[in-house]
Amino acid sequence: MRNGKTSILLSAVAVLLLISTQSAMAQVGKLIVKTVPSQAYIYADGNPVVDAAHHFLILDAGEHKIDIYNYGYKSESRTVTIEAHKTSVIDVTLQPVPGTVTGPWGCITIEGADRDAILLNGQDPAFFVGHGDEFNNEWGWKQELIVPPGKYELTVIHGDPQVWTVPVDVEANKRVVVDAYKGVRKTVDWSRGASLQSLPRFTAGIASAEVAIQKVTGQFASSTTQINCGDSAHLTWSSDGAQATTLNGAAVAASGDQTVQPTQTTDYKFTAAGPGGVYNGDQTVTVNTAIPATLSVSPAEVRYHKTGDKVDSAPTATLTWSAPNASTISVDTVGAAGSTGSHDIQVTPTKTSVGPIDETATYTLHASNACGGSQTATATLHITGSIDSGVNAATLETKLTLNSIYYPTNLPTVADPNSGLVASQQHRLDEIIGNFKDYLTVRPEAKLLLEAHADLRGSVEFNKALSQRRADLVKSYLVEHGISAANIETQAFGKDKNLTDKEVEQLNASNPNVSADARIRVEHNIVAFRMANNRRVDLHLSTTGQTSLRYFPYDSDDLNVLLGEQKPVARKATPAAKKPAAKK
Repeated sequence: MRNGKTSILLSAVAVLLLISTQSAMAQVGKLIVKTVPSQAYIYADGNPVVDAAHHFLILDAGEHKIDIYNYGYKSESRTVTIEAHKTSVIDVTLQPVPGTVTGPWGCITIEGADRDAILLNGQDPAFFVGHGDEFNNEWGWKQELIVPPGKYELTVIHGDPQVWTVPVDVEANKRVVVDAYKGVRKTVDWSRGASLQSLPRFTAGIASAEVAIQKVTGQFASSTTQINCGDSAHLTWSSDGAQATTLNGAAVAASGDQTVQPTQTTDYKFTAAGPGGVYNGDQTVTVNTAIPATLSVSPAEVRYHKTGDKVDSAPTATLTWSAPNASTISVDTVGAAGSTGSHDIQVTPTKTSVGPIDETATYTLHASNACGGSQTATATLHITGSIDSGVNAATLETKLTLNSIYYPTNLPTVADPNSGLVASQQHRLDEIIGNFKDYLTVRPEAKLLLEAHADLRGSVEFNKALSQRRADLVKSYLVEHGISAANIETQAFGKDKNLTDKEVEQLNASNPNVSADARIRVEHNIVAFRMANNRRVDLHLSTTGQTSLRYFPYDSDDLNVLLGEQKPVARKATPAAKKPAAKK
């Protein structure tokens, strides 16, 4: 690899290069660097100078940083203080990198570089692989730069320092000849490469050298490639044979991990570069910024009623929301909120004057996150009801006196479901209708429950159907006269829950409509009057639980009809019955 004449000549050149800019009276000293291996290359103050074998350095007096490199060994650094006109000596033993490297292989021959520093894939000293005199022939004494097949950036640094680079594409079992400072001269077959397997990184002998470059390998992965805003991903990487490793341009350890929390879709690039090539890993973490926000209100409609200064019905509603993937959330009437939740709200209309209420209240949710996502969601609530000047529910409840409605025997029939509601009972219903309409203005949610009965004659099924027709006929009459069907419910008991003789006697005793003659008549015919008392429809008020009085109409003109002693006159449909659409 080297001979004495060449070494002496290069030593002289190195000395001349170091002292050419200094005057004859310069304050300089001499530094001898003894290394193991002896072929190691010396950098002085960051600049490549010369290989250590048979050479010394002339340096200005003062402190200097000396770095020693040899491929296949761990580099060493020393700080030395040079005294003028004196010789300093340092001894450095480099530690070899254990193990061997494997092919396939190609070869680079570099001519015309003398002892210039040779670097692959970078200009930092960490990419140093040797000097020109170690790679300049393929004769009997091999001086070879053996590399894995691939593309390289070959750099030659002269002691000026003069930097020259050239791209080199090396194929397996091929040798590329490079003329330093000119370019690639030729590519030829290199059959010896096929026989090479595992090689030491550095081998040197008499006039021979062999540097086998380790291929750079790596791995890069992300625990996930899709995250929601605020979530994180875990990046892991490893590399072998690299001298410089970066993650998105920032230096990192050759192997490691990092948790990232990007606020936007980010491409992460891991690069491991060394003389034996460059590994590039790429992972894109996509950030979902969307916020699928929802807001609902239940119930969708409420009724509000106020009489004078008193709110008789102050409805409430429940807002329920969800805004996953949001970090900042606010809801009208609630304020700051979590990603999911519910909240009860007291509903008050904006209207304050006397009159009907028909309003729509709109509630809005606002959601955003740190990733730029934002969303709104709305829910609407229909508010109905009224504000009255002064009449309150208690007053109307006092006026709303209910009385049971009574029917003749076996009426109504299947053939004529409108028969059987005699005049006296229609008059009772008319009184109830007027008062109930007034009551609904302050308590629109109120309902009348109609419970219908039949006497004990006939089968269970017959009486069940009969009592249902009685309830339906009362309901029909109420609806015809302006009561909404939504405010009426029916229930048929048939002959279940029949009144006993004793119960009828007790009712008669409390009934103001029973004359002395009527009492005697009842006592003499209790069975007929008991059955007549059981042919009825009882009324119940939902808001107060008030139940109708069971005052049998002993003083009515149609008493004999109700007792079954006289046939009833068929009831004609009222004009209002011809307008069912208006009664909804």
